[in-house]
Amino acid sequence: MADPWLSIIGLGEDGPAGLTDASRAALAEADVVVGGPRHLALAGAGARGMEWPVPFDVAPLLALRGRKVAALASGDPFWHGAGGSLAEHLSPSEWQVYPAPGVCSLAAARLGWRLEEVTCLGLHAGPFERLLPHLREGSRIICTVRDGAAACALAAWLTNAGWGASRIWLLEALGGPRERVRQSLASRWDVTGAESPVSVALEASGGRPMSRVPGRPENAFAHDGQITKAPVRALTLAALAPHPGERLWDLGGGSGSVSVEWCLAGGRAVSVEARPDRVANIRENARRFGLSDRLTVVEGRSAEVLAGLDAPDAIFVGGGFDADLFARLPKTARLVVNAVTLETEALVLGLHARHGGDLLRIELSRAAPLGGMRGWETARPVVQWSLQR
Repeated sequence: MADPWLSIIGLGEDGPAGLTDASRAALAEADVVVGGPRHLALAGAGARGMEWPVPFDVAPLLALRGRKVAALASGDPFWHGAGGSLAEHLSPSEWQVYPAPGVCSLAAARLGWRLEEVTCLGLHAGPFERLLPHLREGSRIICTVRDGAAACALAAWLTNAGWGASRIWLLEALGGPRERVRQSLASRWDVTGAESPVSVALEASGGRPMSRVPGRPENAFAHDGQITKAPVRALTLAALAPHPGERLWDLGGGSGSVSVEWCLAGGRAVSVEARPDRVANIRENARRFGLSDRLTVVEGRSAEVLAGLDAPDAIFVGGGFDADLFARLPKTARLVVNAVTLETEALVLGLHARHGGDLLRIELSRAAPLGGMRGWETARPVVQWSLQR
């Protein structure tokens, strides 16, 4: 590595005393030390200190290129820290990093937990619903939260979600002289007076875990009856074959259930829906599953809004499919169409004959009351056309 001008230094609550010799040398050599007020005070930056702007922006630091600069971050700078934001704008020869133990490592060490068996989440700027896929009996989770009030709100959320028997540890100022660890059940939370920085560890108990595979029950979603039924949705997600980081266009979104399942598999989605009441349901489902930052809702007719959307990796059409819409779709994205009407079925049969792909006819029946006994209640058949491009 050439002589880098930027040193990204992970700093703990014990300040410079907890740094390695190399970290202390990089800090001493810096002309400018950039960080939050707490980190600048811990490091004793004095007149060399420059606070990060609020809202956070790396531009002022990048303007110092050519001078010796140290950027301070909590623990591991590349776990919800400034490291990733800075590296995106720099070549590898411009920076070097000196990580310190992060909050998850410190918390696991205090509790005696195997870190490889723990889920680590950053909830300091995210909704508690992001916990849902990870909650199961005995699961261990370490997460950052904004402050003590947020820890209290988390305990209340867990209790309302049926996980009130979960044990919670409130971990304050880990690694420094103010360190304190306190424990309570979520349903009996009475811990007050927390000092920042705050993190929370929990061992889940008592609730009903959410399935980790697509095909989650319809009653988990807000909908008006216009929803891809759970078994069909499972087959639809299998055909869409989601991968983390990929983008889905969900056209004719209805309740947005396919978009939700896609995002829970690690992707991002744009759900397009023309009816305002259904748009509201999609937004509620995004909120309900903690996906509002990953599921974008666009109100309008699919054919009229496609030109303004970022290119997709996959496309699902659950309603409103016609020849004009097919002609407007990108030719490089995987396509799955679910046809219910005879007219749409005839269209996909013709497109399959010309373009290939796979056709699947899905016929489902469920047991339902029939007088004093039971009988099979048959749902409308669905013809699914999938085209891998």
